[in-house]
Amino acid sequence: MFFQPLPPLHTHTHTIFPHHCSTTENITCSNGKTPVLLYDKSQCCPHYACDCECKGWGNHHYITFDGFYYNYQGNCTYVLMQEINRNHNLSIYIDNVFFDSTEDVSRLRSIIILNGSQIFNLTNHNFTGRSDLEALKNGVRLKLPYSQNGVTIMNSGFDLVLEIPSLEVVITFGGTGFSVNLPYKNFGNNTQGHCGTCNNNPSDDCILSGGQLAESFAAMADNWTAKDIGQGNCTVPPTKPTSAPEPPPLYKTGICELLNSSLFAKCHPIISPKNFYKGCIFDSSNVNKTEVLCTTLQTYAAACARAGVCVYWRNHTKTENHCPSHQVYQACGPADQPTCEDNSYEPTMNFTAEGCFCPDGMKLFSRQSNICVKTCGCLDPEGNSREFNERFELKCQKCTCEESTKTVTCKPKECPKPNITECSDDGFVLIKQTDPSDPCCSTPVCQCKPGGCPDMDVTCSIGKKPVVSIPKGKCCPELRCEPKKVCVRNETEYQPGSSVPGSVCQECTCEAEQNSTVISCKDQECNETCDMGYEYVKTGSDECCGKCVQTHCVVNINGAKQLLSVKIWSPTENRCDEYTCVKNGEILTTSTSHTVCPVFNKSRCEPGTIQTAANGCCKICVEKEKACKFMSMKTNITHNNCTSAQEVDMPYCEGSCNTYTMYSKEAAAMQHSCSCCKETRLSNHTVDLVCPNGNTVPYTYMYVEECGCTNTECIAAAGQHIRRKRSFTLL
Repeated sequence: MFFQPLPPLHTHTHTIFPHHCSTTENITCSNGKTPVLLYDKSQCCPHYACDCECKGWGNHHYITFDGFYYNYQGNCTYVLMQEINRNHNLSIYIDNVFFDSTEDVSRLRSIIILNGSQIFNLTNHNFTGRSDLEALKNGVRLKLPYSQNGVTIMNSGFDLVLEIPSLEVVITFGGTGFSVNLPYKNFGNNTQGHCGTCNNNPSDDCILSGGQLAESFAAMADNWTAKDIGQGNCTVPPTKPTSAPEPPPLYKTGICELLNSSLFAKCHPIISPKNFYKGCIFDSSNVNKTEVLCTTLQTYAAACARAGVCVYWRNHTKTENHCPSHQVYQACGPADQPTCEDNSYEPTMNFTAEGCFCPDGMKLFSRQSNICVKTCGCLDPEGNSREFNERFELKCQKCTCEESTKTVTCKPKECPKPNITECSDDGFVLIKQTDPSDPCCSTPVCQCKPGGCPDMDVTCSIGKKPVVSIPKGKCCPELRCEPKKVCVRNETEYQPGSSVPGSVCQECTCEAEQNSTVISCKDQECNETCDMGYEYVKTGSDECCGKCVQTHCVVNINGAKQLLSVKIWSPTENRCDEYTCVKNGEILTTSTSHTVCPVFNKSRCEPGTIQTAANGCCKICVEKEKACKFMSMKTNITHNNCTSAQEVDMPYCEGSCNTYTMYSKEAAAMQHSCSCCKETRLSNHTVDLVCPNGNTVPYTYMYVEECGCTNTECIAAAGQHIRRKRSFTLL
């Protein structure tokens, strides 16, 4: 019972009226959550209400604040939750995209949260395999964990968790989906969008932006396209059935059946798997990818965890849980992880999440760090925890963990004064070197710098070599000349085994002995054997031996060697080959030539004219058509201006006769044979000539009766052809 005071009267008395509360009735939450006890505005009368949780996962399934399940394949940015009356200035948007051109299903790319003037974007950059999650504030990437201006964001290793403690709002986002958790006391009856109205009444969740009830959830979802944020041009997605058809038998024994199995049996009475099973069947019929089907199991397991039932399901699906080495995996860890900055008077969020957490007995150093520590104190520059007032040395600095500021202060370490020394030997310079006993300090040492050594003459006498070495304890090299393993004569070096010039008629050799070399000489032996065509000839007195002098050319004919002393020679069995011995200075060389005969056809020869050519190689003859012949001719005869009245017969001789020139071994000279075509029998013929005055005079001329070849004297030079003009003797 509550008594409300009235304004004071002039008599300064108060009247108290009782405030009657109706009976508190228990309710059932349509979304499966446990009812919470709240009080009215007067903080007098209690009543039960249902906190709101909206979930989305897979391709793409929604459960509204009031527990209604539907599918929607949007390809745009939509209003997920928006206050009807802007009491807290909180709006949440969802950004969906088609990531596979072969499938008409969309994936969740990001969640956008507008909290007052702050815009947070939780994004996934990888739709296949392990998620690549990123958190941005006003377009700038955040380093997680983040805790500023009443908003906390952490990465559990599987999901990003955003908390607004003052409003008791928790939003999770990951590669599998999202969840939005709102307390009824702050948002009851004041939400709209894809998540519906938070009032425990699923029948009014399908409300358009104008307040009317839509014909279908697809029509409702299309209506909540974001106007001033997210994607610009959006396409209306294809209509998909809200519930999936009965799947093939393959899927009934697969991942989806785990939802109805004993694995989640403890959660079934609290949260029904019915809607989650619908979504899994829908995905298996449309996509059938293990990573997509597992999103339903992860979403249902997260809902069970928040209801107080923790289920470890990943070992039943062969999915991995990767955590950094300094953290451990928990299926139901605290989303609001303990830190060294926690205040026992500050309220904490009782919200669980799957992910990577500090091991037992450790906590986060701060809300802004991801470092687990056993003892709260300070963090040194390398991220190691230090106890308050702890003194330690780090990177050559003396450091202290200050309890008053909870920070580490450092100052350079002081080193002892070095002993200054001078370097006396050549090449040494004074440098600072790390002290082996204390790496933070240095000590002076003399170090060798060869560039500071004086120049050195590395020349040695003939037969010796320079050897440069650095004595122990010294810096600069020293030179000494050591004997080479060579022989030396007349300032010239000779390698072992090589010839060494000696006296006349001696042969000297450089020989190696055990530790030295020696020149060994012996008298020279003359070789008087010469090759064929050479003769041994003794030279002057200043030479020990004579030499082989070439006297003949050597010709190899069919394996038999023939000495050649004449200038031109041909073998009797083959006159077509000619060998010439030519002297060029002191050298005789043999040149060879071969005569190729033209094709010889004796049928074309005049009988009795076939003979061997002058070189004794080829057959020759007088050809019939070219032989000496009796030729007929008619012509007019003119003498002293008197001419024959008619042409008269005047035969002549024409043709070739045998003529040759050849070398005669017997005569040792060129032999010539000449023959010419001429008349062998003549007669006198008389003809009448007519003169200009009309007189007729007789004229007698020589008439050729017969022709033939007749020997004659060769008077022209060899190779010159004599052509005789045709002549007629007139009588």
